[in-house]
Amino acid sequence: MLSPSILARVSAMSIIGRRGIHFLRKLSAENVPSDLIEKGQSRVIDASLTLIRESAKLRGELVRALGGAVASTSLLGVPLGHNSSFLQGPAFAPPRIREAIWCGSTNSTTEEGKELRDPRVLTDVGDIPIQEIRDCGVEDERLMNVISESVKLVMEQDPLRPLVLGGDHSISYPVVRAVSEKLGGPVDILHLDAHPDIYDAFEGNIYSHASSFARIMEGGYARRLLQVGIRSINIEGREQGKRFGVEQYEMRTFSRDRHFLENLKLGEGVKGVYISIDVDCLDPAFAPGVSHIEPGGLSFRDVLNILHSLQGDLVAADVVELNPQRDTVDGMTAMVAAKLVRELAAKMSK
Repeated sequence: MLSPSILARVSAMSIIGRRGIHFLRKLSAENVPSDLIEKGQSRVIDASLTLIRESAKLRGELVRALGGAVASTSLLGVPLGHNSSFLQGPAFAPPRIREAIWCGSTNSTTEEGKELRDPRVLTDVGDIPIQEIRDCGVEDERLMNVISESVKLVMEQDPLRPLVLGGDHSISYPVVRAVSEKLGGPVDILHLDAHPDIYDAFEGNIYSHASSFARIMEGGYARRLLQVGIRSINIEGREQGKRFGVEQYEMRTFSRDRHFLENLKLGEGVKGVYISIDVDCLDPAFAPGVSHIEPGGLSFRDVLNILHSLQGDLVAADVVELNPQRDTVDGMTAMVAAKLVRELAAKMSK
């Protein structure tokens, strides 16, 4: 049963979204000039990008002033859930992950000994105001461009590297695109998930969270795509995997593949390594707070072993598909997502 506070947030988001849509329809019905609406949308987008630009600039200046950092992880929230095919709760995830990171139930040191309170290890530029942009009637193609531009703004502030908090998995496409374009070439991707998310256009939506990696591979933004934890895949998922040369490691053969996956070496000859973690890669015993519960997944230690042993230059990452609306009362899955973020931050920062 959902808590009253979560129900209130769900209701508020639904009401706000409907108001925005109705407002735009009313304007159209009253023959308000389209260029007026377009200019208003552009002002909101410009303001949103300015917020990310100035926040990233401040964090970059701080890290550079402290000195000694070659790479520094910076969180960027993308609270987007409308491209989910089932539930839209991932839109509420970024603040829950941040709350879990800093809740005080554990110390701020990662397993490999890095101190998260050191800005050279972790900073936070805040969230892209997705709902506010959508309320202006901005369509997905333009919204994806806003996400890409926001990621590039973080990357412009050397030595910051983006660790993106979703949100549903549709955000990985504009993030990977931005990383590849900014670095000037493809990356190798390690994708941990119960699903391959490689449909051509799931339910007719090219930006569906189930189609993000089709867009990535079509764009040439990845040289290698390794998908680990897969246990819900159909004929199209396998055919698309073959079409794009994806290396799919299903859970039914994980015991056989374990040694290889715990000794990965990626990124040589390309611009680095990108890691995308859908929280449902984990067995629901470890992470029940997801939209698509799929038994038979990875243990949390399986995931950490793969991450810790990976050899390669981690240039960016995302953690997606936490659904706080389905989490336990004590926020167990949020804590799991937070731990993944902590360990990715340690891996990326140097």
